[in-house]
Amino acid sequence: MCGKIFCCLLVSLLLTVSLAAPHDHEDHSADHHQHLHHGKDEPHPSHDGDDDLSRRLIPHNADFAFSLYKKLAGLPDVQGKNIFFSPLSISMALSMLALGAKGETHSQIFSTLGYSTLTPDQVNEGYEHLFHMLGHSQDAMVLEAGSAVAVREGFKPVDKFLKDAQHYYQGEAFSVDFSKPEVAVQEVNKYIAKKTKDMITDMVKTLDPATVMMLINFIYFRGQWEEPFNVEDTKKADFHVDEKTNVTVDMMENLEFYRFYDDRDNFSSIIMVPYKCNGSMIIVLPDEGKMEEVEKSIDKHRLRYWSEKISDSYVELFMPKFSISSYFSLADTLEEMGMVSAFSDTADLSGISEETKLKVSKVLHQAKLKVDEKGTEAAAATTIEAVFTSLPFTMKLNRPFLIYIMDHVSRSILFMGRITNPIE
Repeated sequence: MCGKIFCCLLVSLLLTVSLAAPHDHEDHSADHHQHLHHGKDEPHPSHDGDDDLSRRLIPHNADFAFSLYKKLAGLPDVQGKNIFFSPLSISMALSMLALGAKGETHSQIFSTLGYSTLTPDQVNEGYEHLFHMLGHSQDAMVLEAGSAVAVREGFKPVDKFLKDAQHYYQGEAFSVDFSKPEVAVQEVNKYIAKKTKDMITDMVKTLDPATVMMLINFIYFRGQWEEPFNVEDTKKADFHVDEKTNVTVDMMENLEFYRFYDDRDNFSSIIMVPYKCNGSMIIVLPDEGKMEEVEKSIDKHRLRYWSEKISDSYVELFMPKFSISSYFSLADTLEEMGMVSAFSDTADLSGISEETKLKVSKVLHQAKLKVDEKGTEAAAATTIEAVFTSLPFTMKLNRPFLIYIMDHVSRSILFMGRITNPIE
């Protein structure tokens, strides 16, 4: 089959897509998806039994990914705009938050993520294994993920929370002076920029001086196409944003064998563009005027159906060269999905702090994607900010007051007095 495809990226569900849908690399994954520490450039060795730890998360993460996408696609301020995010990064960050949540707060986080049928141990061990699966680099493909816990200077979280964050989510802890918001913003952004190879440099815009902790998750991917596009074949062409809007793009072109399926029943064309090593980009091109219909119907079952239907076909592929970025504040969306308690004054985050009542104030997510003739580079970061449940007491000495200077050893009042006018 030879078809001309002017590609429109429906949604790139980073990693969740490739994990949720079976593909040609099954034989490799049996050895690759194993949990052992290994060298940076070494393949993952075998460790029987651990593969099931992360696999049990796959269907739940896929459900959460598509549910979140549909919520984001329905937001008024994203209509007609690009949407790009890493559902896996968001799931990882919220699961790390769940380490410190108890009671209804914990139940709602797990329910929102689709983990109600799983135990905390199953989720945490699954992510422990998944982080080891993701952490590898080769010449043709770099895939890195990790977490961090930025802690306010002087604030002491529960030791078990810090240990579990490190053990299960690779959450390295470091102190930040959140009482100086501008300095803290620079420090956090510098950390995220380093972890995302400078793709995300302005993740945090402002910080509440009352912030006591920030949970950070990052994911970075760079992959080379198995069949690179020839730069000389890239030409200027129209991209049809909608019925009334055309923009000029650099359109790449390749005539190769790809795995392809023309799904007339579901008004879509599907192509899998492989990277070198173990990965691919799945692109769904809805028929003209059918984007909204396809968006509403797509889920993990449809994706699996397509992955089973695609077959090697001779395709003339036209794909725009582009660089996009998306930024989301997720608090309201997560509340709509059932995660209410964590943002309220009744939040139970006593697994993070037993002495101080905390709640979540913000959940932010940013993702960037670059596609060119050589391949793809993508990065995402998720931050969760925790603040005191209630604002600290304020005492402003702007009227007359009394003072007593005490010696605690002798329990004596050394000096006492009344300040009526400080400049008298």
